[in-house]
Formats: sequence, C-alpha cells, structure tokens
Amino acid sequence: MEIRSLTRSEAERRGALLKVERYDVDIDLTGLADGPEVRCVSTVAFSCREPGAETFVDCAAEVRSATLNGRSLTPTADGRIALPALAGHNVLRVESVQADTTTGEGVHRAIDPADGEVYVWMSFEPDEARFVWACFDQPDLKAPHAFTVTAPSAWTVTSNSGDPRIEELESARRWTFPDTPPLSTYNTVVNAGPFHEIRREADGHDLGIYARRSLAPILERDADELFTLTRQGLAFFGEVFAMPFPQRKYDQVFVPEFGGAMENYGCVTWSDAFLRRATPTPAESELLAKVLLHEMAHMWFGNIVTMRWWDDLWLNEAFAEFACHWAAERATRYTDAWASHLAGGKLKAYLSDQGPVSHPIHQPIHDVAQAASIFDNITYPKGASVLQQLKTYVGEEQFRIGMTAYFARHAWGSATLQDLIDALSEASGRDLDTWRTAWLATAGTDRFSLERDGDTVTLVAADTPRPQVLAVGAYSRNGKDGGDGGDGSNGGSNDPSGEVLERRALVRVEVTQTRTPVTGLPAEADLDVLLINDEDLTFATTRPDPATRDAFFLAAAQLPTAISRGVATATVWDMLTTGEATAAEAGRSITAVLTAETSDAVIEPYLTLAANIAELWAPEDERAGLTAAVAEACRRLAADPGRRQVALRGLARVATTPDDLTWLREQAGDDVDLLWRTLVREAELGGDVSSESALLLERDPDPDAWVRALTVRAALPDPAAKEEVWQRLAVDRAVPINSVGQVAAAFWRPDQDALLTPYAQHYLDSIPDLHRGGMIPAMVFAGQLFPPHAVDPAYIEEAQKAAHEAAPVVRNTLLERSDTVKRMLHSRGTSTDR
Repeated sequence: MEIRSLTRSEAERRGALLKVERYDVDIDLTGLADGPEVRCVSTVAFSCREPGAETFVDCAAEVRSATLNGRSLTPTADGRIALPALAGHNVLRVESVQADTTTGEGVHRAIDPADGEVYVWMSFEPDEARFVWACFDQPDLKAPHAFTVTAPSAWTVTSNSGDPRIEELESARRWTFPDTPPLSTYNTVVNAGPFHEIRREADGHDLGIYARRSLAPILERDADELFTLTRQGLAFFGEVFAMPFPQRKYDQVFVPEFGGAMENYGCVTWSDAFLRRATPTPAESELLAKVLLHEMAHMWFGNIVTMRWWDDLWLNEAFAEFACHWAAERATRYTDAWASHLAGGKLKAYLSDQGPVSHPIHQPIHDVAQAASIFDNITYPKGASVLQQLKTYVGEEQFRIGMTAYFARHAWGSATLQDLIDALSEASGRDLDTWRTAWLATAGTDRFSLERDGDTVTLVAADTPRPQVLAVGAYSRNGKDGGDGGDGSNGGSNDPSGEVLERRALVRVEVTQTRTPVTGLPAEADLDVLLINDEDLTFATTRPDPATRDAFFLAAAQLPTAISRGVATATVWDMLTTGEATAAEAGRSITAVLTAETSDAVIEPYLTLAANIAELWAPEDERAGLTAAVAEACRRLAADPGRRQVALRGLARVATTPDDLTWLREQAGDDVDLLWRTLVREAELGGDVSSESALLLERDPDPDAWVRALTVRAALPDPAAKEEVWQRLAVDRAVPINSVGQVAAAFWRPDQDALLTPYAQHYLDSIPDLHRGGMIPAMVFAGQLFPPHAVDPAYIEEAQKAAHEAAPVVRNTLLERSDTVKRMLHSRGTSTDR
C-alpha cells in the first residue's frame, strides 16, 4: 500500500482534537555500526478535547508493537496507526524499526571511504520523522521532545538541546538529552558518529562544530570563520528581533551524503561538501556565510514561531533567505550579499516565475506531498526579494518593530500569514491587505519600461502592477558633469573602453498604477542611461526602450556599482530567456560586465553565467566564438592575484585550444582541484587521461576524490564510460547527493549527442521512480539528470506529458527544467544578431 500523505483537512481536524504534551523517544543506533537498522521506542503523551473520538498517529517505519493506554493497536500499511476511543489524557507507545538507512527517508547511514567509519544523520522536513518513529507529523502540533540515544562507545551524539547525561554501558554509551522547548517534529534531530569536535565560547553561547574525522584538518581550517559568523549572526538576529537565541548551546554538524543544510533547533545539520577541500573562493566563502545565516534565521522563523500549515512555508523559507542577506550585509564582511543574490538566485526566480510552475508565494496546499514541491525558486529567492521590497515599502524601522511584535506574540507556537501582516500593519500604519494580495496571492512578475518625451519621464508597467516602491537611476558618461557613483565609490568600473557611467540622481517612485511620472531627474541632454529598479529594491523585470536597446547592452559594464551592473545584467539575461536577445548579444554583454566587475561576490556567478550562455544557449555555429571570448576573459582575470583561482577554474571549463590546456597545467602546479577540473575538460575533448586520473586519485587526500575521478569518466566521449557512469549515477545512486550535479554536468556535454541520446530516453523511463528517497533526492535527480543536450522540442513535450503522472515534487522540478531547456533550444535556433 502507498504511504499516505497528510492532507490539510486531516491536519486541521487532528490539530483541533489533540494537544501533544511531550515526546519521549528512545533511539538505539548500535545496530548501525555494522548493519542497517535503527530501533526506536516513541512514547507520546497527549490530551484529547473530545474523549471518545478517534484519530491516527503517523509511523512509516516497521511497527513492532503499539499500545494506546495499555491497549494493543494494529498498524496499517499506509504509514498510519489508528487511535480509537481516545481518553481525555492518553499515552501512546510504539516500537519501530527503520532498516532502509541507505536510500530511505528520515535517517541515513553513510560510510566514510577514507577509513570505513560510519556516520548517521537524521533530517525530517517536511514530514519524514514518521519514517523513523511514531509521531503526529504536522507542524502545528508542537511539543517538548526528550531523546535518549544508545550508540557505539566511540561515537558522539548530537541533538537539539545539548548537554546530555552520558552513561557508559557494556559496549555502548547512553546519551540522555534534556527536554527541548516545544518544537514541531520536523525541527528535531539526532546525528551520531566518531566526529571531530571543536568548541568555543562566544557572548554567553557554547558553540560547537563537528565533522567526520577524515575532514578534521579542513574543519580546523574553517573554524575561525564558522565561529565568527555564528557569533555575528546570533548577535544580529537577537537584536533585530528583540529576542536573543534562548539556548546556551548552538551546534553545527557537517555530515557526508547530505543535501544542503537543515535548520534543526540548536543543532544545524550541513552537507560536509560545504567544507571545501580546496581553498574556498570568495563566492564559496560568501555562500557558506549565507547558508549559515539562513539556517540560523530559522531558529526564529520556523522553530520558535512555526507556520501552522505548509501553505505558509514562505514564512519559514522566504524570511530565512531574506534575513540571511540582511544579516550578511549588516553584520559580517560579506557586504555585497544582495549583489550576489541578484546575480544568482534572483535570476533563477525570474525565470521560474515566468514558466509553467509559477505559483503564488502563498497558496493553498492540499497535502504534504504538494508542500514538498514548493521548496523552489518562488518560495526562496523570489520570496526573499519580495520581503526586501516589503521592508522598503513600510520602512526598515517599522519592519523591525513589526517583526519584534510578531515573535513576542507567537513564540513557541504557530502562526499564519495574517498574524504577520497584522503585526507589520500595526507597526507601519499602512493597510497591507492590497499589498498581500498582489504580492503573496498572485503569481507572475511585473515588467517596467520608461517613456521619455523631452524631459518628461514616465514609468510604464506592461500590465496592472503590484503596489511597490522602486528607484530610477540617472547616469551620464564620465566626460559629462556628474558626481560620484551614488554610493561614494567614484564610479569604480574598470571597463576596457575606459568609459564609466556616473550616477547623477536616484529617484524613488511609489507605483500604484500602470503609468507613474518620474520627477526629479536631470535634463535629458545630460543623461546617457536611465536604470529602472536601481538599487534592486523590488522584484520586477525591466526593458530598455527600443531606441537605446543596443546601447544598453554595451552600457551594462560601464555602470558604477555591483548592484547597478547586476540590475542591467538581469535585464540582459531575462531578454535572452524570453527570446528577445540572442546568445551572442547576452554573452558579449555579460562577458564585458565580468571583465569590468569590481565585486568579488559576483565574479564567479557571472563567469558561470557567461559559460552557460556559450555552452547551453548559443547556436552551434556560435558556440566556439562565445566560448573563446569567455576563455579570453578568464586569462585577463587570472592576471589579478585576487581573481586567479576563480579565473583558472573558469578557464578549465571553457579551454579549447592546446595553448589553453598547456597553460592551465603550468598554472596548476600542485593545485589538485584545478588539475581535476583540467582533466575533466581534456576528457571531454577526447584526451587520453585515464592514467593521469588514476595517479591523481592516489595523490588526492580528499576522502571523496573518487567522485572527481568519476566526473572525469563522465566527460569522456566513450560509450563504455557513459554506460558505467549512468549506472552509478542514476541507477545505483552511488554518488553522494551533493555531487550529483557535478557528475551530471560532465555527463551531458555538447557535441556528444550520438552517445547521449539513449540516456535521454533512460531519463524518461526513470521518471516514475524519481521520487524515491524523499524530497531532496527527488528534486536533485529530477532536475540534475534532465538532459540539456541530445533532445529536441518533441522530447520536451514527451517529458512534460510524463511529468503530470509523477509525484508533485518530481512533476514541478521536471516541468521547470524542461521549460528552461525548451528556451535553450529556441535560443540555439536563432543564429543571427538582431
């Protein structure tokens, strides 16, 4: 029988009926030392508001025994245990076993290839705690949890509340953790293994970081940065929310074979891929900071105050994504965090919001299976951008006051969208009902352009716009009368042409209708560029007027700040994805921006964007020229010591000539990471690199270096290599989840269509099973394995048809990815400049 997904109506009925008093969960991990089983005893004390009523408890693990108030219960095969004839006060006891700890949901057993040690992690969002022990697995039924964990003697166990009592047993140890505060089931965690641990005191908090022992040197390398960011984040959020993190202990655990990071209260679990085996680039360091701050923000958004049901997922994810950029900019050294957001996640959100799976940020969610499908670019980067607009719309001080009131009212309980809107309306004095409907209940992206009639400028929306505040920047070339770059930077672009645009004025405009006058700009004769959405205050796409279109593409690199260049680049990218610009136009514009860029935060994202355009969007007869242009930009960037690492990595992706490859090898020296990247490119171009790959694998101290060797094989234009890699990647799922994208990108290479066509069909055949393993694997395999090459429009139609029969998370991921590839195919068919 299919495991049933909890519906909203079922959750509302159960939430109205029950009050969960506490969970006592006894977990036995000793069987994982050399086997697959986790054994649990879950004891749940709860009251019923209607004695005599019946309900059910969730348990998708194998049930060994179950009793309610001493009476035996019979489990069903749909992941539920019926609870009949409830008393006013009840005690439920369920013994369960989860034996699928390799590909199953909720708990995972990983073996470190370096030393054979076993590590165990648990991760439960959205409703995967039920796969490990019996619980009422819905977000509004919060309760204290008390965990008792028996584990092998050499293991360390981490959980939410910290400071356990540890007892020595005959061949194991028992860890008894204090009660947690009232938490949703998905916010709880147990991790275990022979971890390397580092602890620091900071501002009254006891901070811990953990990793597998084979990565101890890297954890030690990154410890100062991790502790500094943690201290800065806790201080910032505690101040702006007027609520310090209420627990002394705050742990962060880096584990193998984990996807992303998870905000478990007081004990965040990370993929240890974030512990970079090579020295991190600026973009990688900033990503670490933003993920750390994102998960930390969840201590307030999601843990202390939890959404009542999954239609308010954005109350967790969009706020955490917004808050991590806010904190990074204000409290850490990563002051260009919003510029990198614009160069990365926001571009993805613009594309998603104009595709087949666009949806309102807040929408009705029928069941948890549907909820798993909205952990996406709308909920995360669009949601964060909309909250940045809301902060602008009501004013930052009023925004802070409203958030303070929201947390004070709802701490340790659950809340809804209306609760938040009420708090912000009271603080700001603005009626936000219209704003809420337009921004949160309506899908799609506004688009703006300007009309100029002499010195009269009008902002024009393509359709009825949402209420919002945005800015228009007025720029002139450095030969004309002008001031600084608007941020005190005196320009700052090092565009090769030598021309720099200087900002003459920045005018804020509140939009309430289709046409909005823009007043306060300099005279037309003094201006060269008017930039809509300067400072990136809102979520909207823009278009230059037809008369200045070509000049706008050239001017993007001459704008004076990372944000202004980013706003122009977003316009160029959006025009490419909608078929209004060619790959050649977009590639040249973004490569020029890349060469002119002064912010380390966006060099790497722009380099990736330029390479993607050449590889994925350009017609075949233009691909080589655009690739060569990116390679030349990399060579120029490599002359700057601060950009050398990023530039050489970029060149390893796009190198084509023997000179490029020879030069890369000379530059690499003992840089193992760069050597792997170079081997992947040489393999793609048909080079015989098997022996060198084997030697490099022996030299590389990274315990996961075998994945790098597999990536080299994936790139080879060789039938046997493709077959082997597909088996390990897509069939056996032997590649760690955080490395699937890396291997898949090397597998699906341009100019290998004859080899790849069979695997495009294999992907279609795999769609019915892509959901297995839970939400994160479903998203990764459905998205990363979708072929960008060896397909045509008929294939896209077939994939989209198949998507509608798939699980919701697979369906949405597949539809979004197929829409992107469809746009790529359209761009590849346009071979002449406008």
